[in-house]
Amino acid sequence: MNPVLAFVVVMLVWTVSDLVAKRTQSLLSSLFVASIIFLVGFLTDIFPEDLLTSSSLLGLAGVVVGFIIVHLGTMISLEDFTKQWKTFLVGVATVLGIGVSLLVAGLVFGPRISGTAADGYAQALDFIVAGTGSLSGGTISVLIVQEAALGVGLTSIAIFPVLIAALQGLVGFPLTSLILRKEAGRLREEYRAGRLAAPAVADEAEVATSRLPAALQTTPGTLVVVGVVVLASLGVDNLTDGILNTFVVALLLGIALRTTGVLRPSVLSGIDALGLMMLAIMILVFAPLATVEPSDDAALALPLLLAFLFGVVGIAGFAALVGTLVGYSVPMSVAIGLTSLYGFPGTMILSQEAAKGAGESPEEVAAIEGEILPKMIVAGFSTVTITSVVVTSILAGAIGR
Repeated sequence: MNPVLAFVVVMLVWTVSDLVAKRTQSLLSSLFVASIIFLVGFLTDIFPEDLLTSSSLLGLAGVVVGFIIVHLGTMISLEDFTKQWKTFLVGVATVLGIGVSLLVAGLVFGPRISGTAADGYAQALDFIVAGTGSLSGGTISVLIVQEAALGVGLTSIAIFPVLIAALQGLVGFPLTSLILRKEAGRLREEYRAGRLAAPAVADEAEVATSRLPAALQTTPGTLVVVGVVVLASLGVDNLTDGILNTFVVALLLGIALRTTGVLRPSVLSGIDALGLMMLAIMILVFAPLATVEPSDDAALALPLLLAFLFGVVGIAGFAALVGTLVGYSVPMSVAIGLTSLYGFPGTMILSQEAAKGAGESPEEVAAIEGEILPKMIVAGFSTVTITSVVVTSILAGAIGR
């Protein structure tokens, strides 16, 4: 497809989605609307399969996603980050909840699930393992499941997590949007009643200065510095053989460099490139939709339905239970749990949309976002990037046994 035309089409889809989100006050999130448009477009061949690739945004996203992670780290103070241990516990409980609920589904519907496998000998346990890894994790978890499944000749099990990964945003985005709207409304009332502290206003001197020379605080200079941080994160990932994930390291380095004054808070804010970088990483969310085939959905329709139904029940139940025990509201707890269905950048976009939809002044929006965003960012990493990878690695050995 012509690169310029592809770029314009992608921007048009996002413009329409953003407009719908604003008109509905985020009742229909921009991510959900865009997902529907892209899914229908790809399934009907209105959009060619190479649309996102041809637009060059997909390639750009792969490069700059680490930059945005570092930026997020500089938005969170060390004090804020250490407060999120409760969020981490809820995230761990969420992944366990998915596994338990899918195990129940396997016990109840096991024979039917096995009967849908194209391989003929895939067992319910195989679908449970594949579903747990893909529902709670991102690309790494899917790859772990695929490698284990293909290693024992289970093609259908290898396809299953790919379909879940492609479709789970369609479930996670609207559910999270609705729940965060409720939480944002609650926080707005807390703010108006004086029970929620006004957001801290960053000291202008702190924002304007860092320990870097002036030449490294321009747009290209900032990108050089943040790029070096991302390269260091990649190096740590390689040295630890993926045990310390690139994005986790990038987030931690962002927090550390803000704390030590090397990078200013919200390091990419104000530079010319941030807007395009944000648009590019959003495209990562929609890339799997181009690979969805109606025939694959039909063959695995029952396992997919059960995975999403029982998975969401497990997420909501375990997240709400543990969240309540550590002092979080039920909506916030469930929203944290649902981050397992999509991770970053959805965690950031949905948080910002909920705050803007509920707040009626810049101060209210900032106060609401200040409560929701740090939890959602940490939640996405605790479920998708950390806990799910560990759990999936342990369970993958059971496939085909």
